[in-house]
Amino acid sequence: MNTGLHPIFRPQSVAVVGASTQVNSLGHQILQNLIQYRFPGKIYPVNPRVNELLGLRCFPSVLDIPEHVDLAVIVVPRELSLAAVEHCGRKGVKGLVVITAGFRETGAEGATFEAHLAALAREHGMRLVGPNCMGVINTDPHVRMNATFSPTFPLDGNVAFLSQSGALGVAILNIAEERNMGLSSFASLGNKADVTDDEVLAYWAQDP
Repeated sequence: MNTGLHPIFRPQSVAVVGASTQVNSLGHQILQNLIQYRFPGKIYPVNPRVNELLGLRCFPSVLDIPEHVDLAVIVVPRELSLAAVEHCGRKGVKGLVVITAGFRETGAEGATFEAHLAALAREHGMRLVGPNCMGVINTDPHVRMNATFSPTFPLDGNVAFLSQSGALGVAILNIAEERNMGLSSFASLGNKADVTDDEVLAYWAQDP
């Protein structure tokens, strides 16, 4: 199996860059989802203003995390995103999910930010989902990762679902729950600055 997307779909450690104390924020919801879905690996909240979040030690920067980080979920404002990605590259992170919006979908200035974002990821050998996406889920009992801000937790299953749109993704997860239908994996790719539909489908095609 092509393992190039393993850091995104099968990480053993996840940092949430922009984890927040504000209950209604995306940074809080993603951290909470990782915990409540019982991700078995290490979870590292990153926020320079607090020492602890949801019972986990909080770090000022990815660079301050003492252990290796496979996947970083970026939820900081656009103006801080390039520095966050640069830190991830220096840390040796291999997978990025950039939830943050305000890139190509907003016009020329956002497109420039997105080009810089993609270039940084390539420079450091990181694969990037997003930006402007909802995140990824893997229900495999050995992974159990919900790195999204969805209020719905999918059941285990053997069907994977891929969406560009986060809004459609939320709707599909809700419908799957209503119909008691399980999912194996889920991804919302957003602007697709790096990882494409074809790559994810090919990766899933090799998933036993």
